Amino acid sequence: MAAAALSQTDPLVVAAFSALQAGAPLPEIWKPLRVASAKDPTRYMLVDDNGVTVLRAESTAAASGLSRAMKVNPAEFPILQWRWKIANILKASDIRSKAGDDYPARVYVMFDYPLEKLSFAERTKIRLARALYDPNIPAATLCYVWDGKAPAGTIVTSPYTHRVRMIVAESGASRVNQWLTVERDVAADFKAAFGEDAPAVLAVAIATDTDNTSESTVAHYGDISFYKHKVIK
Repeated sequence: MAAAALSQTDPLVVAAFSALQAGAPLPEIWKPLRVASAKDPTRYMLVDDNGVTVLRAESTAAASGLSRAMKVNPAEFPILQWRWKIANILKASDIRSKAGDDYPARVYVMFDYPLEKLSFAERTKIRLARALYDPNIPAATLCYVWDGKAPAGTIVTSPYTHRVRMIVAESGASRVNQWLTVERDVAADFKAAFGEDAPAVLAVAIATDTDNTSESTVAHYGDISFYKHKVIK
């Protein structure tokens, strides 16, 4: 039997944590993202939050993430929606420095950017990184963060690599300990960040990290989906 076609409002589900059991292991589709320089990984677990299963991240001078590979056409499904909640901002976080490159919550969107469009030096760096660390390192990534200082909407180049653009999706402490629903047009954000049309999405990842600042934080992540059109009016 042929699969039913998606309607205009049907999402492409990235994470359905709410459909899982608190305390259960994460589905195998979620792969760990290691940080070579971090002594300890962030702890991730499924927990109950007022009757809804969500993903809890605990980090004390630690860093790691979780990634799910999935192919998405951002021209067809440009809207990424997720829920997150943080316990505190990081005092020493600084979006423009390596020493301050920590965030209580991040959502990465990784793209299938062709290496042949990069300079020889850039291609060499990425190929070396893929050989040493991860064969799936993308050549273009958007990283949405909850930052303590930079205004929402800020777009800057990562202090580690200019193939990653940091986008402040939420800023400051005024909504700490509250669940927020975020919607981003990843196609428009890629255009604004890289100056060209977005290629296919390869993966989506989440991360909570405090290894550079040696601070502590707790974050919660809810369900994540791609949509054809904006859901929040």
